[in-house]
Amino acid sequence: MQVTETLSDGLKRAYAVIVPASDIESRRMARLTSLGKQLRLPGFRPGKVPMPVVKQRYGVAVSAEIADDSVNEATRKIVEDNGFRPAMQPTVEGVDVEAAKASPAVDLAFTVAIELLPDVAMPDFASISLTRLTAVVGDGAIDEALANMASRARALVELTEEELTARGDNQGAIAGDVLTVDFLGKIDDVPFDGGAANDIDVEIGGSGFIPGFAEALVGAKAGEAPTISVTFPEDYGSPNLAGKAATFDVTVKQLRKPVPAAIDDALAQKMGLETLEELRTAMTERMQAEYDRMSRQRLKRLLLDALSDMVSFETPETMTNQEFDQIWQRLSGDKEAGKLDAEDQGKDDETLRAEYRKIAERRVRLGLLLAEIGRTNGIVVSPDELTRAMRVEAGRYPGQEQQMMEFFRKYPQMTESLRGPIFEEKVVDFVLELATLTDEVVTPEELAKEPEAPKLSAPATEAE
Repeated sequence: MQVTETLSDGLKRAYAVIVPASDIESRRMARLTSLGKQLRLPGFRPGKVPMPVVKQRYGVAVSAEIADDSVNEATRKIVEDNGFRPAMQPTVEGVDVEAAKASPAVDLAFTVAIELLPDVAMPDFASISLTRLTAVVGDGAIDEALANMASRARALVELTEEELTARGDNQGAIAGDVLTVDFLGKIDDVPFDGGAANDIDVEIGGSGFIPGFAEALVGAKAGEAPTISVTFPEDYGSPNLAGKAATFDVTVKQLRKPVPAAIDDALAQKMGLETLEELRTAMTERMQAEYDRMSRQRLKRLLLDALSDMVSFETPETMTNQEFDQIWQRLSGDKEAGKLDAEDQGKDDETLRAEYRKIAERRVRLGLLLAEIGRTNGIVVSPDELTRAMRVEAGRYPGQEQQMMEFFRKYPQMTESLRGPIFEEKVVDFVLELATLTDEVVTPEELAKEPEAPKLSAPATEAE
């Protein structure tokens, strides 16, 4: 086999490969001979099928098989002999399998293109200095959460005569009241699809209806039948209604007020617990877990920002292209749907492509850095960790846990998709153990704010 390097540029390598026809034919004949000893064909004794018959029946298929094997073997040898770590599967071009089938006496020539993983120098993790913000659940937050829970578990009760009288001249609906209504919507005096409903509760000052609908019912009383005018928002979900003026013929059937549920053991029992104290404890634990998750995510982001600033190495173009293509596909969808971030609105595609190309490079660089940190420090995901992750994922499908576990066993690639996040978290934990962390207790609102850029206690280190 003749191998000639044709390209050595950064992370890219390319080789021209020629496998002599004599080698191809030798391997082909060996394979046909072996095959002939195993064949059982009518009219011939087992293992005694003449070679011309074997060639006639299987020669083309064996030639194609030998060509594929030769290509794979040559590619593997190039990688192993040079000690390469390919970033992606090597690309093979120029293989003329049809020629190999037609004439085994022809050299097999092709090219192999390989993109390598970069050499990544380890940063000085001890030079990273980060502030870990934490928040503690206070009684006030629990009281507010319980009040919201009680409000959601509210009851609607008829207003008494005394309550209505106390309102003075306006004894109709006021902010906070709930009207039960029937309505029929029209555009240009013609009813439209989806514009009619019966026994609908409308909260005065609440959300969920067309802007102006509930507001027009202020002062309405049971038994009245007002006609109200509204305009659908320009971004309304139904394009045939967006931006159009409409009228609604409304029949008010009932006027009630919401009464929050009492914050007591009965409320806890509605939530599946026995006592109010148990409910407070459960809510505290749940909220604290959320604060801790926010703290972890914030710290992880600061760490990744710090690591990104400490390294600078070329990223494999193929990997960067794949990452950029995924980003651009999502961005294009958001742009088409009118959901671009405010900071991206008004930018032309050339500007957006340049900016998001840098983001793609950063993501790939960080991914390679984390992978190298894990590789050089022996960080692996154990079978038990993977099994626990499978069980957690399966738990997201109540009643189908067993089927999900079977699904993971049947499709190993799905199991492997769980390995990456576990590995990343373990690498992050490893680096955080070596970094300098300062804990600071803040309010939940401060914890939720976007983190500032990290400060390093020593100059950044660039990888070669």
